[in-house]
Amino acid sequence: MRFVSYLPCAALQPYIRWLAMQETDVAQVYKVLPDTGLVIGFQYRGGLAYHEAHGPVALATAGITGIRDEYRLFENTPGTGTVLVVFKEGGAAPFFRLPLHELAHQSVSLDQLVPHDQLAALQDDLHAATTEVARVQRVEALLLALLRPVPADRLVQAALALLHQTSGTVRMTELAQQLGTSASPLGKRFRQAVGTSPKKLAMLIRLQTAMARYRPGMSLTELSYAAGFYDQAHFIHAFQTFAGQAPTAYFRDAK
Repeated sequence: MRFVSYLPCAALQPYIRWLAMQETDVAQVYKVLPDTGLVIGFQYRGGLAYHEAHGPVALATAGITGIRDEYRLFENTPGTGTVLVVFKEGGAAPFFRLPLHELAHQSVSLDQLVPHDQLAALQDDLHAATTEVARVQRVEALLLALLRPVPADRLVQAALALLHQTSGTVRMTELAQQLGTSASPLGKRFRQAVGTSPKKLAMLIRLQTAMARYRPGMSLTELSYAAGFYDQAHFIHAFQTFAGQAPTAYFRDAK
């Protein structure tokens, strides 16, 4: 698999973490871990599917995936090419006219959210483009056309800042208290703007922190404490849901 990331243009940087070109010559199955932002994929060649208990489910040529709590297995046909767009936390809200939590745990065709003629024109452009940069620029042009800048929700932004400052370990009651509000209104505004609840995002941040802080030879006790877990069994269960493997097996296979 070939994967090349690109920084978005200046106008999109407040909303988008990065764009990427992903190309695969052969059919394969691969694992994708949960992230804290929504993701769009545009297939300009080949096709993708994700695994469910009843079998593979084909993805739309242009689709968006909401925030998930657990890993997902994907498979591609030979010669698949995709442009990926990974949003920052809360970054997708100015592009789509729906509460983002409605996309949680789902992969939805962009036909449901974007005018068909705009998507069709983009797909033609992606097929015709001869360079990676040209494909990225075509996707950026669509995103700029969809962008409806609105003032950021300061309460949500403050909550995101606190979640990251504490590596996701802040208690939800304390989070609301520090922001001068209560859990219910905070949760509603947060889910609409970010795509999941503060508690679920906090868990993703804690597990990403565990992965970032892992060093060879580190014990499970050290790793769980580093991620703010004081119950090793809870950490192992949460990590296995997140990554599909227990921590020891995951880091052994990642070598």
